[in-house]
Amino acid sequence: MSGESSLLIDNLARHGVSRRAFIKYCATLASLMALPPTAGRAFAEALAKASRPSVIWLSFQECTGCTESISRSHTPTLEGLIFDSISLDYHHTLMAAAGEAAEAARAAAMQANWGKYLLVVDGSVPMKDGGVYSTIAGISNHDMLMDTVKGAAAVVAVGTCAAFGGLPKAQPNPTGAVAISELVKDKPVVNISGCPPIPVVMTGVLAHYLAFGTLPELDKLGRPLAFYGETIHDRCYRRPFYDQGKFAKTFDDEGARKGWCLFELGCKGPVTYNVCATAKWNDGTSFPIESGHGCLGCSEPGFWDAGGFYRALSMPAEPLKVAAKAVAIGAGVGVAVAFANRAKKSVARTDHQTATPADLEK
Repeated sequence: MSGESSLLIDNLARHGVSRRAFIKYCATLASLMALPPTAGRAFAEALAKASRPSVIWLSFQECTGCTESISRSHTPTLEGLIFDSISLDYHHTLMAAAGEAAEAARAAAMQANWGKYLLVVDGSVPMKDGGVYSTIAGISNHDMLMDTVKGAAAVVAVGTCAAFGGLPKAQPNPTGAVAISELVKDKPVVNISGCPPIPVVMTGVLAHYLAFGTLPELDKLGRPLAFYGETIHDRCYRRPFYDQGKFAKTFDDEGARKGWCLFELGCKGPVTYNVCATAKWNDGTSFPIESGHGCLGCSEPGFWDAGGFYRALSMPAEPLKVAAKAVAIGAGVGVAVAFANRAKKSVARTDHQTATPADLEK
């Protein structure tokens, strides 16, 4: 790495993080984002030289879970320190200022960093009745968003509420909630869905932007392809039991105790695209399926209206039922299930960007 001074490197050093550890983290981050091995060094070089960028974070119709997710860690982590190393100039929950002083800070950050600041938004925007259902300092969410986005370099919609409307948009959608991408059309928008998103996904996108000045490759729903390119089912450690036709029937039966697949208990892993099974939560400790509960599909559009959290998916359940009968008569279940899985996986991979709530229902 170059000998140039860096606010980021200096900050890491003050927290006892060596350059070696920093380079290792960058290599891991590059691997998570499906970049070539040489990208780790490029990440380190670019981040070391990066100036401390201004970030304005707006919170609209949300539960603060996204902020909780990115800010909670048991010990200072490298990704947390990178997040600390940005200039978080405005955040409704974390900033010390309030009232007029808070709004003055937002205006000052916009003016000083016009065209360069990163706008992060969590929560949906209510549009019904002139947007009166959520206001800040007497300003509707819509007006604050459209005013702040004017000078932003890019927009990061954090959480399923911001990315797709989330729970506020669930039927009957009393506030007329909409996703950020439905309103922002003239700036790059990246969706980091999840209820809430995994911290490393959020910090990974920020690190990519800091290092290279661009957003990572996105899928058709505007999500980082590196983190949302495969289903949770594809990466799940219970997948071998699925392929063998071994399913828990209740949450406390013998199959559940042996770690069998939770598909028949309503797990939405086969139609949910996220990195939960590998990145996990709480510093890589676990994720819902590992803790014994099926995936709810929270990173997909309309997951709440889809419901059926404890009903098995209609696709690809039928081929599995056929395969289960084959087991009973001593047929080659492994081959049958493998072919069924490949076929259904192909369908799911093709259709997931345009999934509707009906696709998640039985």
